[in-house]
Amino acid sequence: MSKKLLNSIKVLYEDKDCLVVSKPPGLMVHSDGKNEGPFLADWVLEKYPKSKNVGDPMNDGEGNPLNRSGIVHRLDRETSGAIIIAKTKAGHASLKQQFKDRTIAKKYLAFVWGEMKEEFGTIDRPIGRSTSDFRKWSAYPTARGEIREAQTYWTRIANFVAGTNNEKFSLVEIEPKTGRTHQIRVHFSAVNHPVVGDSLYAPRRSMALGFERLALHSYFIEFTDIKGKKIRVIAPLPTDFKKAASKFDLKLPL
Repeated sequence: MSKKLLNSIKVLYEDKDCLVVSKPPGLMVHSDGKNEGPFLADWVLEKYPKSKNVGDPMNDGEGNPLNRSGIVHRLDRETSGAIIIAKTKAGHASLKQQFKDRTIAKKYLAFVWGEMKEEFGTIDRPIGRSTSDFRKWSAYPTARGEIREAQTYWTRIANFVAGTNNEKFSLVEIEPKTGRTHQIRVHFSAVNHPVVGDSLYAPRRSMALGFERLALHSYFIEFTDIKGKKIRVIAPLPTDFKKAASKFDLKLPL
């Protein structure tokens, strides 16, 4: 399985300072010192050995250095799609500054539980640590620790019903304006529309729509290369998204 995951990584864009790859679901971006690989960072180091010292250093709980070669931002393990990798220190510095300035545009597609009543909206809820589970984050007033602002824009693509009980679902396009850990999952759970397949934030919900993982896909990313040129990259839909879209006759913005 590990080799299959690494072999399914697709390069979508590349220049001398960075590349954009399509990450398959199930692949962690880098080690946390607890879970076994494979990791995207290991693939980067193998394919681009000169990236070894590119990126911000990080240690595990015991002080051992973690391989984060080229990593500028992350996607959750079960999230698929486009992610930027830095190949050089100059590329990393440029991308890191763009993320800090919030000039990088990222768009996701997600299937969520329930019917989104409005055509579009903004979820503007600060995020902190959950008081109930150390793995989770929270957008409720009871959140603890450092509370950080978080905004998520969304646009409804379609509402539909599925399953023997005619459960309601929505397909949404999502653009997070901030980059908090689990932000999309936390925000949609907080407004009672958790992402399909989210066993952490919606543990009482079953898998649905043919998904066996989190129904979240990073399909669009736009950034500026080191020469100042705008780069726009689209990540093709994975098989489970294609099947769900086809089954319910949904038109996607790809």
